[in-house]
Amino acid sequence: MNLLVGLDTPDDAAVYRLTDEIALVQTVDFFTPLLDDAYAFGQVAAANALSDIYAMGGRPLFALNIVAFPAKTLPAEVLGDIIRGGAEKAAEAGVSIVGGHSIDDPEPKYGLAVTGIIHPDRVVTKSGARPGDALFLTKPLGTGILATAHKRGALSPERLARLTANMTALNRGAAEAMLRVGVDAATDVTGFGLLGHLGEMLEASGVGARLQLGKVPFLEGAREEALAGNVPGGTRNNLRARESSVRFAAEIAEVDRLLLADAQTSGGLLLAVPAERREAMAAALREERTLAAAEIGQILDGPPGVITVVA
Repeated sequence: MNLLVGLDTPDDAAVYRLTDEIALVQTVDFFTPLLDDAYAFGQVAAANALSDIYAMGGRPLFALNIVAFPAKTLPAEVLGDIIRGGAEKAAEAGVSIVGGHSIDDPEPKYGLAVTGIIHPDRVVTKSGARPGDALFLTKPLGTGILATAHKRGALSPERLARLTANMTALNRGAAEAMLRVGVDAATDVTGFGLLGHLGEMLEASGVGARLQLGKVPFLEGAREEALAGNVPGGTRNNLRARESSVRFAAEIAEVDRLLLADAQTSGGLLLAVPAERREAMAAALREERTLAAAEIGQILDGPPGVITVVA
């Protein structure tokens, strides 16, 4: 069968074998603005869409724009800035934008449909995690909380700059480290938060995991903004959705539980790395200058799908 990854798994992109040496990997992602800067929004949306290709171990080749825009209420210059941001971020990744489609819509939306290539025998999925694997995270968490603070006019310029830098950073370097060192499983961390995406990996692999809260990286100010009440509804929904499968140590505060469930936009990669390659992975991520190179936990023999969080 040539469809290697499709609807029967929770993976980040579809994979279709063309030959014994080449398979297509394809994904699509778009969303509404979460930044006031139209150019930066375009960059974030493009980086976010490309991440699904990187998480599978693929190399993105070209993309199509997906645009919804209120042409009668917003100036065309805004749309131009969005598309320019997306095109320049795609170019940074070595990706050509070759067309797309737009519709008139009351609320702006932007993203990409991305096509890449991958060797059929080197596809990285969520289902290969094994007991003893170390868990690495390549970007700090907290984008959902900081973006909510920004929407409410409560975020300082310094924190906004860190938030934007985090979301516009490509996961290309993390993917290159992953391919160079070798991993058992991977995913990117986006709307379902760390707990949600890790939970999908565990369920697909039939294993459990232990997370160490103190080793999980967070954006500066994320905890403070969460304590101030700037928590998106999606983050609260993520925590509720995982309550039955996450065992928190009693001393872990509600705000920290929310941080672990925070709905990310253009988050980092979550990697399950064989124990004997831990040091090599840490070194490779540092070499690639990823925003984080944090070993945050370990894959356990079970119970399947259960996450234990310790302080």
